[in-house]
Amino acid sequence: MRDTFPLLVKTDFPALTRGRLEVLQANLGYRCNQACLHCHVAASPRRTEEMSWDTMALLLEVARRHRVRTLDLTGGAPEMNPNFRRLVAEARAMGLNVIDRCNLTILGEPGYEWLADFLAAQRVDVVASLPCYLEDNVDAQRGDGVFRQSIDGLRTLNALGYGQPGSGLVLNLVYNPLGPSLPPEQHGLEQAYKRELAARYGIVFNQLFALANMPIQRFGSQLISRGQFDGYMALLKGAHRPENLVGVMCRALVSVSWQGQVHDCDFNQMLGLPLGARSQATHLPDLLGNDMEDGTIRVGEHCYGCTAGQGSSCGGALEH
Repeated sequence: MRDTFPLLVKTDFPALTRGRLEVLQANLGYRCNQACLHCHVAASPRRTEEMSWDTMALLLEVARRHRVRTLDLTGGAPEMNPNFRRLVAEARAMGLNVIDRCNLTILGEPGYEWLADFLAAQRVDVVASLPCYLEDNVDAQRGDGVFRQSIDGLRTLNALGYGQPGSGLVLNLVYNPLGPSLPPEQHGLEQAYKRELAARYGIVFNQLFALANMPIQRFGSQLISRGQFDGYMALLKGAHRPENLVGVMCRALVSVSWQGQVHDCDFNQMLGLPLGARSQATHLPDLLGNDMEDGTIRVGEHCYGCTAGQGSSCGGALEH
């Protein structure tokens, strides 16, 4: 895989500082039942890295000390961590809002028959990847049969109340472009998703998040191999909008690796960039006595992916 790190470190991206810490985003491991072309984590069924319970316990203590509102769980497939259920149950008992970034196909994997019922019982918000409402496009990006498995997963969640009006069970979908382009306007795309998924499959959901692909890991390597890296970076920088800076996710979030290292965002984590202006890695215990506010945020060329066009973050477009 081609390394994009040397192409991203030197940057003219505007300086950023953190506000109040509201979200802990934790990568529970790189193991996944899929190996998607756009994956900025390079997750796959062959990866073995996973967060230990001791690190999860520290994560919960940091959340308590900082009065964090949301625990955002990612992977790989976060549900494949053997301590997933324990972590979610303890976080919910603390009053934390928990988000599960689910690839949908995991719901149908042998051994995970418990997952959908567990998520509903714990009232976990589900953010589910579905890069298109057309079967051929999804399978081209994520593998043959993935679209049908994803539809089955969405029907399972709908049957439990997810996405249904008045249920309080939140089901949001995520769109990524198939190649080196910016996502279309989020509201219009959301309406198209809702119309097509309802008409074709009877599926309902709450919101659609439109995210730009980041030029790191698999997607970045693919851009380099195809001679598209420079053009994509020019697209992102040319579409930069300063007004999106106020809403970027890193201003209220830190990202925690499976080893307990803390980074300014999930993308910085994948690039191995230390938190803020520090030259060495920060670990969860370092946050126990740190208020985190007004800290410098480490930026790079990839940050233009969050401010280009309508803006992009873990919660979708920044411009509404």
